[in-house]
Amino acid sequence: MEKLSSSASQTRKIGKELAGNLSGGEIILLSGPLGAGKTILAKGIAQGLKIDKDDVNSPTFVLLKVHKGKFFLQHFDLYRLRDPQDIFALGYEEYFYPAEYIGQQGYCDAVTIIEWPERLKFLRPKEFLKVNLILKNKNKRLLKFSAKGATYRKILESMEKDKK
Repeated sequence: MEKLSSSASQTRKIGKELAGNLSGGEIILLSGPLGAGKTILAKGIAQGLKIDKDDVNSPTFVLLKVHKGKFFLQHFDLYRLRDPQDIFALGYEEYFYPAEYIGQQGYCDAVTIIEWPERLKFLRPKEFLKVNLILKNKNKRLLKFSAKGATYRKILESMEKDKK
C-alpha cells in the first residue's frame, strides 16, 4: 500500500489513521533518510493513541522514550546505534516480544515504533509493519507500507477498506 503526503499535517493524519487500526502489541518500523518524516509520522501515531504530539520527539540520544496513552508508545530511534549488540543493555526483547515476558499470548498494552530499524540487522523482529518514507521533493513524501506477518497484513487490509 502507498500513500502520498504533501505536508507534515497530512503525514501526521496518516499516522493517526494507522493508530486507529492498532490493538496493542504491534511493531512499526519507520525507514527513510534524515528529514523524510519518520518522527512526524510517529507524532501522528501518538496522536491516534491519545498522546500529545508535542511530547513525541526523536529520542536519538537515549534510544528509547516511552509515552502513556490509549496504549504505551515505545519509541525507539536507532540512528546513533553503531552495533546492534548495544541494544542488549535496554532489554530490547521485552519491548519487541512482550507476550513472552508477561505471559500473555498475543496481547500487549504497548505499540513499538522503531526509527532506523536497519541498524538492528540480525535483531530485527520477525513480524512487523514497515513504512518506508521516500522524499519526492521539499514537501512531498511517498509512504510505502509493507507487512510481514498475518497481523500486519490485516492492518493494511483494514486501512485499505477505510480508504474506500
